[in-house]
Amino acid sequence: MSTTTHRAYDRETFEAFLAVRDEPDWIRRQRREAWESFSRLNWPSRDEEEWRRTDLRLFHLDRFPLSSEETAEIPPSRALLNVDVQLGGQSVAVNSRPRVSRLEPSWEAAGVVFGSLDQLVSRHRKLIEPTLFRAIDPHYDRFAALHAAFWSGGHFLYVPRGVVVDQPLHALSVLGENGVDLGHTLVILDEGAEATLMCETESITDLGAGLHCGGIELLLGPGSRLRYVSLQNWGQGVWHFAHQQALVDRDASLQWTSAAIGGRLAKVNQHVVLAGEGSNCQVNGVMFTEGKQHFAYHTLQHHTAKHTQSDFLYKAALQDSSRTVWRGMIKVDPEAQKTDGYQRNDNLLLSGDARADSIPGLEIEADDVRCTHGSTSGRVDEEMIFYAECRGYTRMEAIQMIVTGFFQQVFDRITIESVREALGRAIARRVRDYE
Repeated sequence: MSTTTHRAYDRETFEAFLAVRDEPDWIRRQRREAWESFSRLNWPSRDEEEWRRTDLRLFHLDRFPLSSEETAEIPPSRALLNVDVQLGGQSVAVNSRPRVSRLEPSWEAAGVVFGSLDQLVSRHRKLIEPTLFRAIDPHYDRFAALHAAFWSGGHFLYVPRGVVVDQPLHALSVLGENGVDLGHTLVILDEGAEATLMCETESITDLGAGLHCGGIELLLGPGSRLRYVSLQNWGQGVWHFAHQQALVDRDASLQWTSAAIGGRLAKVNQHVVLAGEGSNCQVNGVMFTEGKQHFAYHTLQHHTAKHTQSDFLYKAALQDSSRTVWRGMIKVDPEAQKTDGYQRNDNLLLSGDARADSIPGLEIEADDVRCTHGSTSGRVDEEMIFYAECRGYTRMEAIQMIVTGFFQQVFDRITIESVREALGRAIARRVRDYE
């Protein structure tokens, strides 16, 4: 019979956390620096513009202490993205602890590295030391510092120069009841490499509570291509905080699909830096909220090199008394001439009590660019429902069709058929009659 020890987030807990982890000195130094920032910083407040529309007063970190208990078994998975897909590898973490790392021998022979970041960090120091927290600032705020000090149970992918991985890889993070996930995902594509990585989160129950404080770093070398899918499907009681950033080098291409359908409150900073000439990215965002869920996504398209292109499309459907906040910014540096940047956020309100805030923005310091943005919000037209009912559909079927059609523009941009189908099914199951 195992004994579970719950620990608060104090120095004693931090030192005990370090003591049980077999990690190189450079990681320990990095963690200690982050811990000092965490100890010094205050929690964000609504006095800050970034948090003005997100209320943290009901969040209490001490309700989600670290646990020393090892999960005996992997709970039955409710994952959506790996259904009917032949995977090239899989990495699974439960309550921020690595459980499964599997990679097809053919990809391993080609030099691909994939699995638990915890387990690979010592074996692949030359790859990981110069890249871990290269994109994300571990001292950005108290959440970033907490993550950098205690990260565990993360995933790592490296694809060497010129290797094309034509099978999707799947990374899954699972939360038990009142569990804590501090996972960090690090992806490195060398020059000319290509890969598809599907990352998914889930709780063991739909109503499960817990805390996720995570990070994602995507580093694309010259001429590389990455299709990255991130599905946030936590239980309805999970607090979700994340810093996510991609660095896209010369002539590299990133397609990033981000879907959020779970959690109590989600606050995500999603940044893409177009750092090399000719680089481009397409970001597809899907959010569906219900109950009293609150999702706040802050996106940044940062163009630092010339002849770069970015295309962000976020769509949200809201029912009950849920709320979304999307704050998008296109930033163009003086050197980034010939930039082509686009951002759009559309919101479909399925209830009179739902609320969507859209704040697009431009910060342009170059004089030869094309940057545009737009936002729409509206209710479902009752005439559309009536039209469908006249053709034999029930009211519920009509609403489901309208919601699916609303997201279709995003689905059409997703090049992975299984992802399109999984997201469509997940959203349709949640739609209710809003009358």
